[in-house]
Amino acid sequence: MSLPTTPGLLRVAVPNKGSLSQAATDMLLESGYRQRHDTKTLTLTDADNGVEFFYLRPRDIALYVGEGTLDVGITGRDLLLDSGAKAEEVLQLGFGRSRFRFAGPMGEYADVAQLAGRRIATSYDGIVRAFLEERGIEATVTRLDGAVETSIQLGVADAIADVVETGTTLRAAGLDTFGEVVLDSEAVLVTRAGVAAPAGFEVFKRRLEGVLVARTYVLMDYDMPADRVADAVALTPGFESPTVSPLHREGWVAVRAMVPRAKAQRVMDDLYDIGARAILVTDIHACRI
Repeated sequence: MSLPTTPGLLRVAVPNKGSLSQAATDMLLESGYRQRHDTKTLTLTDADNGVEFFYLRPRDIALYVGEGTLDVGITGRDLLLDSGAKAEEVLQLGFGRSRFRFAGPMGEYADVAQLAGRRIATSYDGIVRAFLEERGIEATVTRLDGAVETSIQLGVADAIADVVETGTTLRAAGLDTFGEVVLDSEAVLVTRAGVAAPAGFEVFKRRLEGVLVARTYVLMDYDMPADRVADAVALTPGFESPTVSPLHREGWVAVRAMVPRAKAQRVMDDLYDIGARAILVTDIHACRI
């Protein structure tokens, strides 16, 4: 595989369509990178930030990165593992979460051991073959591109293995999941395995990490009686340590700390109960930790 690239720029593969595409674009925009405005655009150069973006099929991204054609890519863990490419996961990106599971006619299967000797249809034959081999289960695995749910009704397979998000599509086809989860997947950042990180990669990765932190935490400021600071700090230990500053009001201090977004409301209630006042929460738009 070869693509025309610009020397000296970090070459980044981005999903061009599918469930990962818009979320990946949003994250890159939050990281300060330019992104395409037209879905027909195949490449985009952000010279100011030293990056060149290539918009590719999500299933192909790990292959381009593994062969060294591109330096880094955003794809799904399921697609990475199924590809067999010489690429490795270096950062979980927190979106595109899904589970890969076996499914069959309702009430027919209870355990993966029952797949022995059966026909399994899937779009991820690499993952399925490896999973069955690890457990000593011999079955016929057939690769289909999309709409594997209908393969049982059409007599092509006895069971399927597919990405499950809500299960609505499976139930509509009269199918139900069974057995253990084959794989928990999400969007990941991948690089070529076994080679040194390319120039510019650490800055790129650090920016994405900053977005992940900004999405996960909020900044909390509040005023606190000085004699209750220890109790307050126990509730808001911060990322490393909270900032405590004296106030003009005698016996009071101002405290600033990063707090997990999901717990912010409860932490505010607890702080108020121990005497904190003027409790403010602010979104974090960018950070470096």
